[in-house]
Amino acid sequence: MEDVITIENLTKKFGDFTAVDHVSLKIKRGEIFGFLGPNGAGKSTTIRMLCGILEPTSGSARVLGYDLQRETEKIKERIGYMSQKFSLYDDLTVKENLTFYAGLYSVPRKELSLRIDEMIAMADLKGREKELVANLSGGWKQRLALGCAIIAKPPLVFLDEPTSGVSPTSRRMFFQIIRKMVLEGTTVMVTTHFMDEAERCHRLAFISGGKLMAVDSPDNLKRNVIQGCMVEVNLPDGMQKIKEIEKLPYVKECTIHGALLHILLDDVQNKTVLQKDLGCETQIITPSLEDVFLALARRQRLDSK
Repeated sequence: MEDVITIENLTKKFGDFTAVDHVSLKIKRGEIFGFLGPNGAGKSTTIRMLCGILEPTSGSARVLGYDLQRETEKIKERIGYMSQKFSLYDDLTVKENLTFYAGLYSVPRKELSLRIDEMIAMADLKGREKELVANLSGGWKQRLALGCAIIAKPPLVFLDEPTSGVSPTSRRMFFQIIRKMVLEGTTVMVTTHFMDEAERCHRLAFISGGKLMAVDSPDNLKRNVIQGCMVEVNLPDGMQKIKEIEKLPYVKECTIHGALLHILLDDVQNKTVLQKDLGCETQIITPSLEDVFLALARRQRLDSK
């Protein structure tokens, strides 16, 4: 598959602060590519550079074959972009918002009615065409905003924290729509900090402090980043015992997950030893993407010391 995005050492500085630090990656046609990291990691800044909204400080990129520095307007004409703020007009109706964005994206007049009908059906807003956007729920606004972003049927869509502030049900429905778009040939780059959404991506890039930490499929990340045997423990006062547990010679990492501890052992045979030392049962688990992210963040902190 061809690359629709190629990034080399892309960097963005705001004064002395480096928001994106020499990021390099490639995104293939037909992928759902997830950009995963905490707030302030550099996800949105990267997206805005690739959309031509922010000018890079240094580095280079090609988007849909166009040079990011010299052909920004050509890129803008061929992509869809949806931010977490949805960019809708509350004092316009559902149909008026779609009509407005169709005009911005130069949708041919003869196709306008069909495209609007398609977006209304996709957003499950049939019968609400004349309703003011201000009256819609968060989930409906979210799907309408996606309809506004893709009404011109762009080959590449950037979604920046698109599910922030909506219900889990709306989030699941949203990703079903994204998967359908990808099956029809669209490439999607989506930023998120929700691990369940990250699982639905074909590939993921983990970013923290502006630096890219790892890029791979969710399964490969869980298999390759976490080296050892991970167990789950329900231990009273677990948070207070993390440092004590990490001092055990066979423990590589210990992190808290709600009321539970995830403990990474250097070998599966140490599970029995740990049970004796802690005085409680342990259960072997498959590492989650959250475990992967915490392990990568820990390595980054150790490398920076």
